[in-house]
Amino acid sequence: MDATGVREAADVLPREPGVYHFVADRVLYVGKAVDLRDRVRSYADPRSARIAQMVERAESIEFSVTDTETQALLLEANLIKRHQPPYNVRLKDDKSYPLVQLTDHPVPRIEVTRDPEEGATVYGPFTDKGRVETVVKALRETYGLRGCSDHKYEGRDRPCLDYEMGLCTAPCTGEISAVDYAEDVESVERFFGGETGVLADPLRREMAAASEAQEFERAANCRDKLEAVEAFHGDADDAVQTTRDERAVDVLGAVREGERATVARLHAADGQLIDRERHGLDAPDGDGVGEVLSAFITQYYAEREFPEAVLCSERPGEDVVEWLAGEGVDVRVPGAGREATLVDLALKNARRGGPARDDTAALADALALDSADRIEGFDVSHAQGRAVVGSNVAFVDGDAAKRDYRRKKLTERNDDYANMRELVRWRAKRAIEDRDDRPDPDLLLIDGGDGQLGAARDALADTGWDVPAVALAKDEELVVTPTGTHDWDDDDPKLHLCQRVRDEAHRFAVQYHQTVRDEVTTALDEVPGVGPETRKRLLRRFGSVDNVRAASTEELLAVEGVGAGTAETIRSRLS
Repeated sequence: MDATGVREAADVLPREPGVYHFVADRVLYVGKAVDLRDRVRSYADPRSARIAQMVERAESIEFSVTDTETQALLLEANLIKRHQPPYNVRLKDDKSYPLVQLTDHPVPRIEVTRDPEEGATVYGPFTDKGRVETVVKALRETYGLRGCSDHKYEGRDRPCLDYEMGLCTAPCTGEISAVDYAEDVESVERFFGGETGVLADPLRREMAAASEAQEFERAANCRDKLEAVEAFHGDADDAVQTTRDERAVDVLGAVREGERATVARLHAADGQLIDRERHGLDAPDGDGVGEVLSAFITQYYAEREFPEAVLCSERPGEDVVEWLAGEGVDVRVPGAGREATLVDLALKNARRGGPARDDTAALADALALDSADRIEGFDVSHAQGRAVVGSNVAFVDGDAAKRDYRRKKLTERNDDYANMRELVRWRAKRAIEDRDDRPDPDLLLIDGGDGQLGAARDALADTGWDVPAVALAKDEELVVTPTGTHDWDDDDPKLHLCQRVRDEAHRFAVQYHQTVRDEVTTALDEVPGVGPETRKRLLRRFGSVDNVRAASTEELLAVEGVGAGTAETIRSRLS
């Protein structure tokens, strides 16, 4: 694309904030703008040789309009994560900012996501994931929009648990008409369009009714939801406090080497240094340290709590500083004193190297791999062949990448080898058929011994997915490979990395198994004296079968329709 082509493309862009993409056979570069037209037009006269090369390669320019500059900043970070454009500074982790989507279906689904579906109506991105989830749940409780997958939605002959809990009006079984459901979807769209009262007014009425009935716990719950709803569109007091004790501080030091950059992060709490870590970034030539820090900050805090202050070795971009200020975070570049000493320490860590990268490199060297930066762990869990499930967790640069966790129900059978073979085949087929949005891992780590590893390798051979795999047996903590075993010292960091992946795969599998087990046994359905309405009240009050199981007799008696006899029956049947 030449200068004339850039100007022609810019002339049709709106004068609004948003994000633009330079595209060839892939997305080459993602940028944000306060005024899309002016910003894109500036590329007719590139500011560096690298940008000139990018513009020359580009075949078209695409764009997305946002409501605010802050949304453009966060959307840019999300798109950099998704497309990994070669001309952007890119942090090598998998975090992105949450969005809310209404899917493009005759009966739309609402959900919080980081990877929206094609054709969906998308709102966001947002910085506070907890607040977004609270608001979406409140919307579902008020308007009953479905949150289930298409697979779960289709072919049902009775409403699911969400209907019993008051989260869905069950359009799947005709409990609500298509016209009424469409009206509820329109109300939700109006809320995201800025009409806070669409949700705030029903919550206020419910809170008042609960207070009048002296149901103070329900009233307090409504109050918390109302605060989240009002803050969602900026109605709450978002003023930054100017005088406070800073209990949580992040210290960032950044260095560049060629087209690679490293940011070291130190974390201090209550005046004590309690954590340190390093992160590698792709940083194409031409970006200064301030730009590296800007890219790191917007991408790093996508799924993490903000500290009260960030100390930087150089000042990031003003748009990032203003965004952090709006989140109550003070950004400083100290010149002297203890804070400057902390920044110097962060810079030393950035130059020297750190444990996370060293551990993955050491593991790769020990297993003769090119890299072990991305490891996926696998485990299966069941109860004598019932409620059989599999887990697939991911670690990037030694840290859990929870966005990439997956889980799957497996065939009911009491055969660990067959279960592992099915689980790994499922992952492999999705990868080779390009149905999995995650990158291929450098290594698969199987929870088990030689038998489980053999089953996994069978699945890899059957599908043709060329990914190395090892196993970690629990009893002796031996790393099993196709050619032998490694008996590393108990304090070996590379063994600890394998153990973290294995233990997390096991935890995630057991957690899912317990959920499926409760669904399979439908424990409350089998309790005498608990009918559909009482079941609904119990689940609304306690949230899950596990919480009903853990409730005391007094807590059960507080639920309408549960008498002393029924409470004792519930406790005995669910124990």
